[in-house]
Amino acid sequence: MGIQDKIDQLNRLKEQVLAGGGRKRIEKQHESGKKTARERIDMLFDPGTFVELVTFAGEENIDNLKNPGEGVVVGYGDIDGRKVCVYSQDFTVSGGSLGKIHAAKICKIMDYAMKVGAPVIGLNDSGGARIQEGVDALNGYGEIFYRNTRASGVIPQISVIMGPCAGGAVYSPALTDFIIMVKKTGQMFITGPQVIKAVTGEEVSMEVLGGAVTHNQTSGVAHFAAEDEEECIKLIRQLLSFLPSNNYDTPPEAEIMEPGNREELINVIPESPHLPYDVKKIINLVVDGGEFLEVQPYFARNAVVGFARVKGRPVGIIANQPDYLAGCLDINASDKISRFVRFCDCFNIPIITFMDVPGFLPGTSQEYGGIIRHGAKMLYAYSEATVPKITIILRKAYGGAYLAMCSSSLRADNVIAWPTAEIAVMGPEGAVNIIYKNEITSAENPVEMRTKLTAEYREKFANPYIACARGYVDDVIDPRDTRKKIIETLEMLLTKEEHRPDKKHGNIPL
Repeated sequence: MGIQDKIDQLNRLKEQVLAGGGRKRIEKQHESGKKTARERIDMLFDPGTFVELVTFAGEENIDNLKNPGEGVVVGYGDIDGRKVCVYSQDFTVSGGSLGKIHAAKICKIMDYAMKVGAPVIGLNDSGGARIQEGVDALNGYGEIFYRNTRASGVIPQISVIMGPCAGGAVYSPALTDFIIMVKKTGQMFITGPQVIKAVTGEEVSMEVLGGAVTHNQTSGVAHFAAEDEEECIKLIRQLLSFLPSNNYDTPPEAEIMEPGNREELINVIPESPHLPYDVKKIINLVVDGGEFLEVQPYFARNAVVGFARVKGRPVGIIANQPDYLAGCLDINASDKISRFVRFCDCFNIPIITFMDVPGFLPGTSQEYGGIIRHGAKMLYAYSEATVPKITIILRKAYGGAYLAMCSSSLRADNVIAWPTAEIAVMGPEGAVNIIYKNEITSAENPVEMRTKLTAEYREKFANPYIACARGYVDDVIDPRDTRKKIIETLEMLLTKEEHRPDKKHGNIPL
C-alpha cells in the first residue's frame, strides 16, 4: 500500500469518526432537542481553533469502527482567545456510555489541562456505565473522580449537563466548581424513578427527580439553568470571562464600564428597618455596567453570590438578601456562601461582601439540621481566605451572623459602613425586651414605653459609630461613594500577601 493509499485510508477513518453513530442516530439526537458532541464543540470554541486528541482510541479493527471515538470527543481550543480543554460525550455512539477507553480519554484531557494550566469543561450526555465492561467501567469513573479532586483549586472545572447523567457519573460533576444544566434535556440522579418505585413505592417523574429546576432550586447541586443549548454555551463563555486559567493566573480584565446613577443608592434602603429591599439593586449600581452574573440564583435566595467587575477587574460578590427571609442565614445559605468564598480564594478573585443580616434563622428544623455546623463553614471559609476582602455594612449586622459575614474579626481588609448600619448583639426590639423588662412591664402603657425605649436604644447603640470608635469599622461613608471606596481599596490590595501556618490542610466542619 503506497502513501496515497494510506492517506486515503486515514481520510476514510476520519470520516467514520466524524460521523459518530451515523445519520439515523444523529437525527434522533436532534429530534430529542439535543446537539451532537461535535456540534456543541463547534458552538463553544472560537471558529477553527479546536484540536482533537486521541481521535482513534479504542479501535483495533480499522476496517469496521464499531464505536467511533469510543463515545467521547476530547481536545482543546480557544474561547475568547484563551486555551480551554474539553470533553464532550457522544450520545449517538453507544449512548455515550462510559467504558475503559472512554474514561481514559477523559482522564487524558484532564491531565493535559493540569499540565498546561487551562480550564476544563465537561459536556455530559451519557447513558451511564458500559455494563458489559463491568468493573473496568467503574474503575474508569474512579480515575475521573481522582483527577477532579487533584485539579480542584488548580484549574477551573465546569460541568455541563446536556443529557442524562446517572448513577456514579453524577459524582464527577459534583466534584467540579460549577454545574450548568439545560432545562428539559439535562438530568442528574443516583437512582431512576423505576428503582425508587420498586424500593419505596413512591411515584416520581424524571423531571421532578433530577431535572434542572430540581437541582437549581431545591437540592442546590447545580449552579445555573439554561433554557436551551445555545443559551448554555453563551453562559459557559460568560462564566469563563470572569475566571483565571489557573490558580497562578490573575482573572482577565475587561473594558471599564460605569454603572447607573449613583444618586439612586441613597433611595434603595427603606427608612423603616423592618421593610425589605432587593440588595441586587445596590450591587448593580456599584459594579461595572451593572453586570452581575449571579451563581445559584434559585437556591437559598436569602443569600446572593456571583461575579461582577469593578474598574474592569473581576470580583466575587456576596450579599444578604433582605427581600427573602429578611436576609437571615440558614443552612443552605451558609453552604452557598462558604463554597463561593473558597472558590474565589482558590483563584485569586477579590471578595466584596454586602452585609444586612438580622441573624441566623431560628427554629427546630435549622437546629436539628445542624445550623451550627453549617454556619461554622462560613467562619472557616472567610477566615481561611487570603484574597482581598472588603465588607460593606448596609443596615443590620447582628450577633454571630455579623461575624460570619466577614467582619474585621475574620480579617476583612477593610470594613466600611453606611450611615444606616446597625451593629449590635441583637436588634433593638429584642435588646430592649431583655434590658428594660421591668421598666416595660411596670409602665402604665407598656407598648408606649417599649416603643420609646426602642427608639432611644436604636439612636444610642444601633449605629456604626461605636464599632468605628473601637476600630472594628474602618470608615462610615455616603452610600454614593461606595464604588469609589471599593476601587481605592482594591487598588491598594493588589499586592496583598498573607501567609498562614504550614500544614497539610485544615479540617473544615463539613
